[in-house]
Amino acid sequence: MGKQRVLSGVQPTGNLHLGNYLGAIRNWVEIQDQYDNFFCVVDLHAITVPHNPATLAADTYAIAALYLACGIDLQYSSIFVQSHVSAHSELAWLLNCITPLNWLQDMIQFKEKALKQGENVSAGLLIYPVLMAADILLYQADKVPVGEDQKQHLELTRDIVNRFNHQFAKDEPVLKLPDPLIRKEGARVMSLTDGTRKMSKSDPSELSRINLLDTPDQIVNKIKRCKTDPVRGLTFDDPERPECNNLLTLYMLLSGKSKEEVAAECQDMGWGQFKPLLTETAINALKPIQDKYHQITADKGYLESVLRDGREKAEAVANQTLADVKAALGYSVPV
Repeated sequence: MGKQRVLSGVQPTGNLHLGNYLGAIRNWVEIQDQYDNFFCVVDLHAITVPHNPATLAADTYAIAALYLACGIDLQYSSIFVQSHVSAHSELAWLLNCITPLNWLQDMIQFKEKALKQGENVSAGLLIYPVLMAADILLYQADKVPVGEDQKQHLELTRDIVNRFNHQFAKDEPVLKLPDPLIRKEGARVMSLTDGTRKMSKSDPSELSRINLLDTPDQIVNKIKRCKTDPVRGLTFDDPERPECNNLLTLYMLLSGKSKEEVAAECQDMGWGQFKPLLTETAINALKPIQDKYHQITADKGYLESVLRDGREKAEAVANQTLADVKAALGYSVPV
């Protein structure tokens, strides 16, 4: 048997931050040699909320370059841009037509984002989980690396698979049921300004996150100003101290030390001693990524060739799945 297949992607909206890296991309890198991987930049998802057309293309290339800089290896993985493979939008339409509306209205992220956007909320925001399902199902993915907040979307994808196969491919299933890959530590990195909220690119405050391309001075400033508490002595897992748990977790993940080692090292520290330690660790951890990113972006031809090769490999798999789905639905074959 060949390797199982993994599919995942990140939106090109804003710079990637430590939450993206520690909660997703680093996990991809660590397991990539075990799987056949397709990693895409999901630029179709990026326009479900207001976006800047002037920067979308550049942001898309930047995310692809960061994939490589973070350690995605082309020996094991293909990197491509979602909108460059037209099967994504076509399969999404076909699946939209068999997905009950109430399934989408029950999605927690839609409710949260719709509340923020008010009357400006788009139909795309409602149906984008079906596009996410199409992204996964086109590649017959066995595993999907997801954070805790994306588990509901993967459950929807599985519901769509079961509904489609039951209605249109009962004798020989066309779509594969994907399973989640969830990292235990760091799967949900929290904001620097509020330890009860997830670190997010959509947070209006730049102080809430450390971006992968932040300069040392920016990292110093953000950690110096991050929210803490007045208690001396730092401990994990205290529900009354969410910021303390988050910052210790960041230090643990960036330093490579175990939870037990960090707990022992920091148990008697005050914030004045710990913050410089976390700052130095973050700067040192991000420097190799930043150096490689600048090397990759200096050679635009190389990045374009990576995305072209990735698109060709993606299309070979995606177009076959799309053809099988259309055949099951009864569409005619073009002549």
